[in-house]
Amino acid sequence: MWFVYFLKSLNSDFVYIGSTNDLNRRLQEHNDLKSQSTKHYAPFEIQAYVAVKTETKARELEQYFKTGSGKAILKKRIL
Repeated sequence: MWFVYFLKSLNSDFVYIGSTNDLNRRLQEHNDLKSQSTKHYAPFEIQAYVAVKTETKARELEQYFKTGSGKAILKKRIL
């Protein structure tokens, strides 16, 4: 299984969207400051995630949620 995940910073309104095949490991990496794009916003908690069968589908969904319409759906329907 692959996951598209939505992290919320515990210190600000920052929301990060990513994809992985190991959700717990990836959350730990973000909280251990191993990700350049999120290290200034740590710590995080998982707000939601979507499970899909393939990496390709996860990457496509991740890219969609990073668009304007994807962010609108995310805020209105998921978060």
